[in-house]
Amino acid sequence: MSLHALQPIIASTYQPHALHGADRAWAETNCYIDVWIEVLHAQGLNPLACLPMVFANDFDGDQWTFYKPPHEDLFALYGIDVQELNVWRGLLNNATVQLGRGRLVLTETDSFYLPDTAGTDYRTNHVKTTIAIQEIDLEQQKLGYFHNSSYHELQGEDFVEIFRIGKPHDATFMPLFAEFVRLDQVQNKTDAELAAISLPLLRKYLARRPRNNPVSLFLPVFIRDVEQLKEEGMAAYHAYAFACLRQLGAGFSLGAHYLRWLQQHQGLQFEAAATEFDAISEVTKTLLLKTARAVMGKKAVDLAPLVEQLAVHWQQGMTALDNSLAGQ
Repeated sequence: MSLHALQPIIASTYQPHALHGADRAWAETNCYIDVWIEVLHAQGLNPLACLPMVFANDFDGDQWTFYKPPHEDLFALYGIDVQELNVWRGLLNNATVQLGRGRLVLTETDSFYLPDTAGTDYRTNHVKTTIAIQEIDLEQQKLGYFHNSSYHELQGEDFVEIFRIGKPHDATFMPLFAEFVRLDQVQNKTDAELAAISLPLLRKYLARRPRNNPVSLFLPVFIRDVEQLKEEGMAAYHAYAFACLRQLGAGFSLGAHYLRWLQQHQGLQFEAAATEFDAISEVTKTLLLKTARAVMGKKAVDLAPLVEQLAVHWQQGMTALDNSLAGQ
């Protein structure tokens, strides 16, 4: 018997949200926000409303903020209640109980067993990532799940390994973090209603933004990091690019989409700010490529001017955003 939290979803015909469309600058951002974009979209809820947290993103010394939609925002906007799942019976048993109650389960897992990562991590690398479990069929050993930019299915050996079925107890194996999602109070609001709730959230996250330009603070660290990456090679570059450059560029790309959506439904003028944040996205993509070439070729390349451009766009974007809100 198949258990599912939402109505049954067919992976082969599932249509991802436009934020994950082929025409977007970043097809994927980070696993947690990508999962939420699709979890909301699959319920007919607009994920754009929950994105203002990206404007508080900061350079945190060794990485850029791994931004996530705060749980209190998900409840205020959509009536979605997220709680930690205690997997005291093991992930499969506890997830099965929650699905039977109509609740999604978000869990960290090993992408080594996720076939949707074929070509990167599937059966190649052990990398922690987040999925949202929508369906479990115990008899067919089949799992339906949201991951990255879409909805997928796996079964057989991958199912067995994901849930460690038949494996002897290993006291050194610690279960990964999991959450369950209560959906019984979900409210499908109009875009205008969502925008009215989201605008105060934007002000909240702007109040939390870094006091000093975080890109300027990132610059000297980045220059040192690139020299170290030349010694460590491309595997280290890919991890660095995800933790730093992708979070920076993709986060502000989402911010630009959010501002243009809010402008449509709140009557405010955010185009100047959105243009600056789009520029952060575009320049960061260029920086990604040039950094890869510098690391691969182990050559001296002056990347500082690109990071300085990013710092200017961050400052101009924040100033434009402040001016727009001040003129409300």
